[in-house]
Amino acid sequence: MKLVIAVVQDKDHARLRKALTAAKIQSTRLSTTGSFLRNGNSTFMMGIEDEVLPELLAIIKENSQARHEFISTAIATSMLGELPEQPIEVAVGGATVFIMPMDQMVHF
Repeated sequence: MKLVIAVVQDKDHARLRKALTAAKIQSTRLSTTGSFLRNGNSTFMMGIEDEVLPELLAIIKENSQARHEFISTAIATSMLGELPEQPIEVAVGGATVFIMPMDQMVHF
């Protein structure tokens, strides 16, 4: 068994949730916030059998879109130090997925 934790941008969470439901993969979603851009994220936690992992990763990849956004220099300056006063383009989105071995999962 595996414990899969997937962090996706809030813009993608509804589409991913629907795809997981269609595939009969149960998940728990937590609202989270990224530390760099302070944008809203959704963190999905799933306990799955090993043979389901490739299907799950394909679903996450298909439903978690990477995109480019412009951020104000006020946000960037607080994180990176002094910068010129113009918006900065950054890559956001996609998914960060953590996969860990799990001995058992219990539902009560």
